[in-house]
Amino acid sequence: MPKRDFLQITDFSSDELENLFNLAVHLKGLTERGESPSPLDGKAFACIFHKPSLRTRISFEVGISQLGGTSLYITNQEIELGVRESIPDAARVLSRFVDGIVIRTYSHADVEQLAESASVPVINALTDFTHPCQVIGDLLTIKEHLGTWSGKTVAYLGDGNNVARSWINAARRLDFTLRIGTHESTQPGELVDTARNEGANVEVVFDPVEAVSGAHVVYTDVWASMGQKEASGERANVLRAFQVNSELLSHAHEAAIVMHCLPAERGREITDEVMDGPQSVVFDEAENRLHAQKAILTMIAG
Repeated sequence: MPKRDFLQITDFSSDELENLFNLAVHLKGLTERGESPSPLDGKAFACIFHKPSLRTRISFEVGISQLGGTSLYITNQEIELGVRESIPDAARVLSRFVDGIVIRTYSHADVEQLAESASVPVINALTDFTHPCQVIGDLLTIKEHLGTWSGKTVAYLGDGNNVARSWINAARRLDFTLRIGTHESTQPGELVDTARNEGANVEVVFDPVEAVSGAHVVYTDVWASMGQKEASGERANVLRAFQVNSELLSHAHEAAIVMHCLPAERGREITDEVMDGPQSVVFDEAENRLHAQKAILTMIAG
């Protein structure tokens, strides 16, 4: 069987994503009952992290362990991809040692090159272009709280960053409306046109009230992502109106849930009142990174 990589949500078909979520629900139920299947028994994963991480690193390492595998935490000091040695050479060497590679780095092109040269599965744990594992966990959370994403409206507020682009990719595969509320200067780029040309329900609006109107999910992220903090002040100036606060939330569906991929800059893109309020599922969302990634690991490991 050919190896499978998970670099973007669109690497899986709609049917495969449905199977993935069903598997995540099953694995979460087993975990809550104290049961632990071991599909990764005897398998080792190289976890390459060039960016700081709380949720991604720990959820992957715990998930691999719970599934019976072992993980190695590797920083840029050990592997300077494309500097100390070429990415293809590093991929070939790692493929002789481990059964899979999880990588969190800056350049998406580097991850694509790594996957192309590796003979073992590669999982994108975040690049500057996409963050697919995050949105898989988010969708699992929506399934838990709303029963389905089908026919729902997800309002994403803020910078058109890697998380926004992963939501666009999700809309290319699944039946929900994605409404991105952002400033004209912070749009997510040409991927919007790609999604629309495929028939996805993706809208970009520049009015925050229009963005959240009737939405079942209100989602936000930091205004300046990791590695872009020098733009923080400028982003705050143009995105201030898109802060998720009680007044803005009042325009959403009455049963709307509030999500944030974390870490949050409280008082900027979201207020304490909303993040800690009754409609927030932020910490359920964080927990579901573990269960969603266990499903991804299980699927790509065959």
